[in-house]
Amino acid sequence: MPVSSVGDDRAILLGFTMMAFSVLMFFVVGITTVKPYVNSCWEKEASCVLQQTEILEQWVDCRGVSTVPCLMATVNLTDSNQGAFLHFDEESLLLGTECFYIPKCQMDREALQNEVQTVKRSLDIHLGSPSSCISDHMRHPNHVILHRKYTLRRALFGLLWPCMMLGGGALLVGLVKLTQCLAHLSSEMSSDTAVGRLTSRYTQGKLYRLLRRSSLHSPS
Repeated sequence: MPVSSVGDDRAILLGFTMMAFSVLMFFVVGITTVKPYVNSCWEKEASCVLQQTEILEQWVDCRGVSTVPCLMATVNLTDSNQGAFLHFDEESLLLGTECFYIPKCQMDREALQNEVQTVKRSLDIHLGSPSSCISDHMRHPNHVILHRKYTLRRALFGLLWPCMMLGGGALLVGLVKLTQCLAHLSSEMSSDTAVGRLTSRYTQGKLYRLLRRSSLHSPS
């Protein structure tokens, strides 16, 4: 059996710990990034013309902590000549069914209003001008988004770190086991060499004694 030292045991423990954490990371990344990308149907690109932007008077609930203003934007799809609500990404659609932009939760109402006004002014510059958007006619026929949050690049980048940690842990354990096996083979070869030397010396001594006896008994 390979002889293990304290350093080898710690290295093996570190490798298995890295592999265990990589499995946990695979689970987290799969739920937060890979699964939304696989289930996403926002694939069809369309041409949109921004028609109107409006800040709703009724504020929307923000995670039960406070209320925030809702900036609504409507566009016209040039392909079908239909109106639709514009959203920044898939997550903003889940937060508000009609809101293009919802600021982060905070208690300062004046800061919230200023933030939404700033976004509205940046949108008003593009009123009447065509731009590209992404639609999902099956699940959300009256909504379009500007950008996809969950993309293939983001999913692959999220899986990169667990793969590197899993490979690093497996490589560390493999190198330690390989080192132990090489050390065991080296010790076996050294012991075989030592045994061979002792056997050779014993054989030479026995042959010398035999020749000496024969020379003493031979007639002069």
